Amino acid sequence: MKSMTKLMIVAMILAAALVVAPAAARSVSDGDTIYVGEDDLDVDALFGSPGPGTSGTLVWYSSVSSATSATVGKTIAVADVSDFDLTSAAVGSSTGAWYAFTGAPFTDPTAAAGTVLVETPSVGLDVLQGTGTTSVDGKAVTRGQSIRFEIQHNVGTLPSGDADVEVRVTTPAGGTVTTFEGVALNVDLSGTQKADTGLVALSNATTGTYTAQGVWKSGSALYDKGYSTNSVTFEVTTGSLAVTANKDTVIRNNAFTVTVTGESSKAYYLNVTTTVGAGSTTPMIVPGQIGVYQILNPTTFANEAIINTTAGGTRTVEFNTTTSTDAKTYTIEVKELAPGDKSDEVKVKVEAGAVTVTASGTGTYYIGEEITLSGTNTDNNDVYIFMTGPNLDRDGVNPKNVTDTTPYQVDVEADDTWSFKWNTADTTRNIDAGSYTIYAVSKNVNKDKLSDAKYDTVSVSLRSGFISATTSGATVARGDDLTLSGTAQGNPDNVFIWVFGKNYYGSLGGGLDVLSPSVESDGTFEEDIDTTDLAAGQYFVVVQHPMGVTTGNAGSITWTTAGWISGSGINMVQLTGLQAPAAAAALINALDSPNIPDTYVKLTFVVDEPQLFIDPIGDKAAGSTFTITGTTNLAVGETLNVEVTSAAFQPGQKTEGSTFSGAGGSAIIQQGDGMNTWSFEVDGTSFNVDQYIITVESIDTGTVATAVFNVIEGQPTTQPTGEVTETPTETETTTTTTTTATPTQSPGFGALLALAGLGAVAFLVLRRD
Repeated sequence: MKSMTKLMIVAMILAAALVVAPAAARSVSDGDTIYVGEDDLDVDALFGSPGPGTSGTLVWYSSVSSATSATVGKTIAVADVSDFDLTSAAVGSSTGAWYAFTGAPFTDPTAAAGTVLVETPSVGLDVLQGTGTTSVDGKAVTRGQSIRFEIQHNVGTLPSGDADVEVRVTTPAGGTVTTFEGVALNVDLSGTQKADTGLVALSNATTGTYTAQGVWKSGSALYDKGYSTNSVTFEVTTGSLAVTANKDTVIRNNAFTVTVTGESSKAYYLNVTTTVGAGSTTPMIVPGQIGVYQILNPTTFANEAIINTTAGGTRTVEFNTTTSTDAKTYTIEVKELAPGDKSDEVKVKVEAGAVTVTASGTGTYYIGEEITLSGTNTDNNDVYIFMTGPNLDRDGVNPKNVTDTTPYQVDVEADDTWSFKWNTADTTRNIDAGSYTIYAVSKNVNKDKLSDAKYDTVSVSLRSGFISATTSGATVARGDDLTLSGTAQGNPDNVFIWVFGKNYYGSLGGGLDVLSPSVESDGTFEEDIDTTDLAAGQYFVVVQHPMGVTTGNAGSITWTTAGWISGSGINMVQLTGLQAPAAAAALINALDSPNIPDTYVKLTFVVDEPQLFIDPIGDKAAGSTFTITGTTNLAVGETLNVEVTSAAFQPGQKTEGSTFSGAGGSAIIQQGDGMNTWSFEVDGTSFNVDQYIITVESIDTGTVATAVFNVIEGQPTTQPTGEVTETPTETETTTTTTTTATPTQSPGFGALLALAGLGAVAFLVLRRD
C-alpha cells in the first residue's frame, strides 16, 4: 500500500512537471514589431486603449498617394484587442507597416490609432570553429578543437522568454541532445541579431557525423509555428595525420596535388624527400597558395613548406613539374612540427612525356613549297626543330637558316599540340634537292644530345622546282589570242614571260615588257597574248620560273622598260639595244648563269595572216540537206558567221509570195590536222532551184570567204559549180573564174542578172598568193 502511494506521488510530480504555465500575453504598442505566428498578443495600446473586448482592423496599404490618402491592399479583423493571434494566412506576403483602425474609413493613414511593423521570423544556424568566424558546416573537426553554435535572426525585439531557442544535436548513434559535451545549448535571441551557445570542447566527443538544428522552445512566442532553423552537419575525427595524391602517375611538365588531413587549423611540415642529381629538380610547390608557406631553400628548389590545415582539418597543395624534373618516383611526406611524432607519406611517379612530328602532304616536295610540320609534345611547353641532310652540319641546322646550328623554337599549345609552317623558299641559304630528316625535340639540344630529351623524326624529300609550258597553237592567225599555259612546281607566286620578235621585245613601243601571270594553288598558270597588232612572222618565248627567289622584279632578274636587265653575278645588259635574236640569247645567257637559280623553258610560235577557205560544194538536189565544210588558220573555238543566200533577183507582183530562199547561222572552228576545220549544215528542203552564194566571215579578224553553188532538180552532178572565192585582208588582187552548170530548169532572168553581177564581183575579190 505504501509502495502504491509512493508511485502515485511520483506520477503526480511528473504530471505537474509536464504542465507548462501559459506565457503572459505580450503587450504591443504603437511602433512595435510583431512576428507572423505570434499568439495571444495584447494590441490594446496599439488601438488607442479602447479596452478588452473591443474590436478593430489592421490595414496594409498597397500604395500611398499622400499623407491623407492611400489604397487599401489588405485588412485583418481583430476581434478582441486584448487577445490577438497573427497568422501567416492572414498576413500572406504583405509584411511591413500595418495601420490600426477602430472604425472605417481606412483610406486616411493619419486617422489610424497607431502602426505596427509586421515581419516574418528569420532564423539561421551555423556551427563555427572555436571563437573564430570559420564555419565547419559540412566539414571535419578534430577532438582537439572546440566549436560553438550561432544563430542569426531578425526577432531581437521579442522580449526575453518569448525568444528562446534550443539547439538540438543528433549524435552519430542517433540520439538527440540539447546538452552537448556538458554545454547547455539554450539561446536567448532577444535584444540581438546573432546569438551563440557556449564553447563546446570536443576532446571527449564520440567520433562520427553530427547534425544540429535550432528549434523554438516550448513557451516561446513562436513555438511550434514552423520557424525552426536550417540544419548543419559536422564530423568529429580523431585528428590522425594523412596525405593523399590526386594522381599516382603524372606526365612531366604537368601539375598534381596532395591533400593533407589532420587536426583543424594546425601547422604541419610538408616536403619532398626524394633527392635528384645536379641540374635536375624535384616536383616544386606552386608559390602563392593559401595556407602554404614555402621555405625558400635554394638547395631544395622550394619543395618544402609549412602548411596550415583548414577548420575542417585539410589542406590541398599543388606541385608542378617541368622538363628539368627527373622522370622517377617521388615521396612526399607530411609530419607534425616538433615535438610531434605523427607523419604520413605518399608516392607520385613522374614520367617523361613524348614528342611526335608529321609532315603535310606525301613527303615529297618541290623547293619553294611550304611544308607544314606538326605534332604533339607532352614533355615541355616548347618544341625545338632542326634538320640534317647532305653536307649540312651533322648535329643539325635551323630549317629557316641552314648556316645556324641553333634549333628553331616553336610554342606548344595548351592541348599539347604544335605546328610550324616551313617555307622552303625562305631558307637563308639555298638548299639543294635531296633527302632531309626533320627532328622535333623536347629540349633545346642538337643531335649529339638527344639522349637527354624526347624526340621524333620525319623524312622529307626535296626536288628542284621545274616549269613546263605550251602554246595554244604553233601558228596563230593575226588578230586571234595566243594562250600560253603550263605548270610551275615549287609554289611560286608568279612566272615571267619574255616575248621576242622582229623589232619586238614585249612592247609595241619598242620597249621591254615582261608578263607575270599568277600561279594557281595547283601549280598551273595561263596568259593570253593579243596578236592583233603583231606583225606576221616567228616569235621566241622564254617562260621563267623564279625558284623561290625574289631579289628582282622578275625572280632573280631585275628589268626596266628601257630594256636593261641585271642580277647578282651577271653583267648588266640592255636587251632593247640588241637585235631581237641577240636580246633573246642575252636573256638565256643570264638565266644560265650559276649565280641565278631561276629555271626556264623556251617556246616559239608563228603569227600568220588570217586565212579562210571553203571546200568545193558541187550541185545539190532540191529538197536535200547537205554540209558545207572548209579550212582556216583561225583559232580553235572561234565562231564564224555563215550566210547562204539565193542569187535570184526578178520583179514580182505585190500579191505574189516571195520566191527568195536561203539559210544562216554560225560554225565553230575545230582542231584539224595542219589547218583547222569548220562545217555548216544546210537544210535545203525549202530551197528553190536556183544558184546560191555562201558567205563565211570571221568577225574578230574581218576575214571573209565566198563561194557559189547550184540547187537543181533531180540528182546533183559531181562537177563543182565553181572555185572557192576568198576575201583576204591584204591589198593584193587576183581573178577567180566561175563556171556555171547547166540546170535542168532555167533559173530565169533574175538568175542571169545575178551571175553577171557575180562575175563582176569576182574581179574585185582580194586574195593572198
